[in-house]
Amino acid sequence: MDLELPIYVAGHRGLAGSAIVRRLQRAGARDIVVRSSAELDLRDQDATDAFFRTVRPAYVFLAAAKVGGILANATYPADFIRDNLAIQTNVIHSAWKHGVRKLLFLGSSCIYPRDCPQPIKEEYLLTGPLEPTNEAYAIAKIAGLAMCQAYRRQHGFDAISAMPTNLYGPNDNFHPEHSHVLPALIRRFVEAADTQAGVVTVWGSGKPLREFMHADDMADASYFLMNHYSDVAPINIGSNDEVSIADLAKTVAQGAGFKGQLAWDTTKPDGTPRKRLDSSRLLDLGWKPVVPLREGIDDAVAWFRQHAA
Repeated sequence: MDLELPIYVAGHRGLAGSAIVRRLQRAGARDIVVRSSAELDLRDQDATDAFFRTVRPAYVFLAAAKVGGILANATYPADFIRDNLAIQTNVIHSAWKHGVRKLLFLGSSCIYPRDCPQPIKEEYLLTGPLEPTNEAYAIAKIAGLAMCQAYRRQHGFDAISAMPTNLYGPNDNFHPEHSHVLPALIRRFVEAADTQAGVVTVWGSGKPLREFMHADDMADASYFLMNHYSDVAPINIGSNDEVSIADLAKTVAQGAGFKGQLAWDTTKPDGTPRKRLDSSRLLDLGWKPVVPLREGIDDAVAWFRQHAA
C-alpha cells in the first residue's frame, strides 16, 4: 500500500472499521477517508457511486455491515440480508468502476457450514447447511465474497476477502438485546457488578466453544493482507484459541468485578456448537495475533465503563 494515497475505510465507526483506522494511523497513512452513515448511505447506489467518482480512493477496507447477535439475526433476517447485499454490491462495483487499486472485503466466520469439521478451513465453504439463526447474514457475506471473486476473474480487480473470527473490543455494539455474545456479557456483568446484583442469567447451556479475537489483532491482520496477499481464495483471520461460553462468562465476570452467581437459561438457543477457524494460511504468511483473551477482555471492559453513558 502507498500510504500517501487516499484510503477509504467503510464502516469506520464500528468495531472492525475503527480498529482499521487506528492501525492505518499507526502506520502513518496520510489520507484516511471516512464517512458516517448520515453523510453517505452505502445502501444508496447513486450516492455510493458519486462518492467514489468524486473522492477516488486508491484502497478500500470494506468493514461496513449490519451486524448483530442471535436475537437480532432471528428477529430481522430481511434487514440483515437486504442491507448487507446492498452495501457490498454498491461499494465493490463502484470501487472497481472508479479505479480503486485494491479492496479488502471483511466477511465473517458464520459463512461456514454449521457442522463442518474443526478447525474450519477455507475450502469448507458451501459444503453443508448454515447455522439457521444467522443464515440471512451469512448468505449476504457469502455473496460479497463471491462478488470479489467474480470481479477479480472478469475484470482483474484486486479484491480480496478475509474471514475474521468473533471480534470484540472498543466501539463494539453493546446493545442489551442485539449484540454478540461477548459484548452482551460485558454489559451484563458490568451493570450487575455496579448494582451489586446477586445473579446474572446467561443464554444457553454454556457448552458451545468459540474463538475470539481483539479487533486490533484483526486490523493488524487486515493491514498485513492488503500489503502481502492477492488471491481469489478467501483467507481466515483467527486467534487459534477457543473457549467455552461458560468459561468466557466466568472470565468476563472476573474482569467486571462481579461477585455473584451465574445461571444458565437453557430454553434459549446455543447456536453453532463449535466454531474455530483454521488460520494456518495466514500464519504461514508470517502474521500472528498478539492480544491474549484475558488482556483483551479487560481492555474491552474498561472501554465500556468509560463510554457506557
